Amino acid sequence: MELICLALITMNEARLWTDGRYFLQASQQLSDQWKLMRLGEDPAVDIWMAVNLPNNAAIGVDPWCISVDTAQRWERAFAKKQQNLVQTSTNLVDEVWKNRPPAETNPAMVQPLKFAGRSVADKLEALREKLMQEKAQGIIITALDEVAWLYNVRGTDVSYCPVVHSFAIVTSKSAFFYVNKEKVSSEVNSHLEENGIEVREYGEVSSDVALLAANQFSPSSATDVTENGINEVEENTCGFVWVDPGSCCYALYPKLNSDKVLLQQSPLALAKAIKNPVELDGLRKAHIRDGAAVVQYLVWLDKQMQERYGAAGYFLEAGSKNKQRQSSETLKLTEVSVSDKLEGFRASKEHFRGLSFPTISSVGPNAAIIHYSPSVETCSELDPDSIYLFDSGAQYQDGTTDITRTVHFGKPSTHEKACYTAVLKGHISLDNARFPNGTTGHALDILARVPLWKDGLDYRHGTGHGIGSYLNVHEGPHLISFRPHARHVPLQASMTVTDEPGYYEDGNFGIRLENVLIINEADTKFNFGDKGYLAFEHITWVPYQKKLIDVNLLSPEEIEWVNSYHSTCRDILASYLNESEMEWLKKSTQPISV
Repeated sequence: MELICLALITMNEARLWTDGRYFLQASQQLSDQWKLMRLGEDPAVDIWMAVNLPNNAAIGVDPWCISVDTAQRWERAFAKKQQNLVQTSTNLVDEVWKNRPPAETNPAMVQPLKFAGRSVADKLEALREKLMQEKAQGIIITALDEVAWLYNVRGTDVSYCPVVHSFAIVTSKSAFFYVNKEKVSSEVNSHLEENGIEVREYGEVSSDVALLAANQFSPSSATDVTENGINEVEENTCGFVWVDPGSCCYALYPKLNSDKVLLQQSPLALAKAIKNPVELDGLRKAHIRDGAAVVQYLVWLDKQMQERYGAAGYFLEAGSKNKQRQSSETLKLTEVSVSDKLEGFRASKEHFRGLSFPTISSVGPNAAIIHYSPSVETCSELDPDSIYLFDSGAQYQDGTTDITRTVHFGKPSTHEKACYTAVLKGHISLDNARFPNGTTGHALDILARVPLWKDGLDYRHGTGHGIGSYLNVHEGPHLISFRPHARHVPLQASMTVTDEPGYYEDGNFGIRLENVLIINEADTKFNFGDKGYLAFEHITWVPYQKKLIDVNLLSPEEIEWVNSYHSTCRDILASYLNESEMEWLKKSTQPISV
């Protein structure tokens, strides 16, 4: 489970741990009752508790909210002072959360084969082969996107992520889907039945895990029908029960026999990350439509900034001297109002199902907050004299998108141009990489940072994450990052990954550029060690603002890369744009002279 933040409440204080993406935001939003703990700089939460809490201290935790891996790591740290990790019977935050909105009952949906590209039967067969190889009698699947991918179902239970609150258990002969049955329509039920999947109530997973561990687990009918039509009683092989320690909630783990548990990454994580040809085709098409929406947004925003604020606009640095800034509240452009407009452009595109995360629409100092989230009450007005960064994406039924662009509608400073160009150089460097099979994202992360390091600059987040196929916008198990866990999974052909270096100057501005990449086999002149080599294919199509580029800092090869990218943007987006939008795109993608 990726840690975004973790709160520790004692009788005397409250501390919040978070990573570099949220340092600035947390420092601004936390009250003086909280102490901010910076991951990577301050002691980790388990170390802090082990050192600062007394001997025999009881540390309560909701076992449904932490993974097996996290719980075991904490227990090892607590053992030194005989401290105890205590599973609370209820979530204590829920106990004091007044007027909490009731949970919605949203229907599950079938993800058709024409979008999924691989049948449930095929996925289950491959999973059962993995179970046999590991001598496991079954696997407990708790990651929501893995359940959705395996069973070709989607939902709306988690904002921006098309998943269903559910669990799955798969054995050598049976498959189970644990979900609120009110969410299961007749269509979804038929889809599941056709694939031999039994639907059980969400809350039954706990008792069924105990039955699985005791070799007493079976379908409701206690029989299965084989391919030749013969009924067979479910066999319990007394093998291991496979759980992913990084995603399986700790509440289920004590119900298993520790000597019969296979603690190993779920085989579905990698299978889901390696996209099939239909998924790859869908992702490419989704990103073209999404690119058209973002270009339409930029055309609209460019015009609005000039008309409402007398801004120089996207292409010029000097504004009209006769144009006065309009002050009417109804004419103001805010971080929220413009992001709503961007959503509208996306919503007009085929297969649109919603946003893939809350749009990061940020002006000036707010752009320095890496995961800034504007609100209607506190958001800033757009400023023609400040950088504007927008990181956004959408869920289309054929693919998930994620793109960041940084623009300026006035006259950027020399420093801002230099920083933007350094980020662009790192962005290009990673995009151009060729590397042997077996290379991890940890090894490639440096490519995007070197141009920034040359000027003594850097950024506190990873450089790339996987992208789902109408699933989570952040998908593992691979990533491109300086963090140690990026060493665990090599990059492979048909994976997706983002390329998003940045630079953030607290109190002033932030810059980030992001494309989605597909990893392909590379056609190299040689093949040292018969390893085979890989390369990236970018599938995001929105121009870079040339006004923010200091061309003198680019090499001829980098200029050629930008020109080639822009040329393809013109060709690939043409059929989605009207005449005036196309004229804007042509102007924004005119070649840079060498």
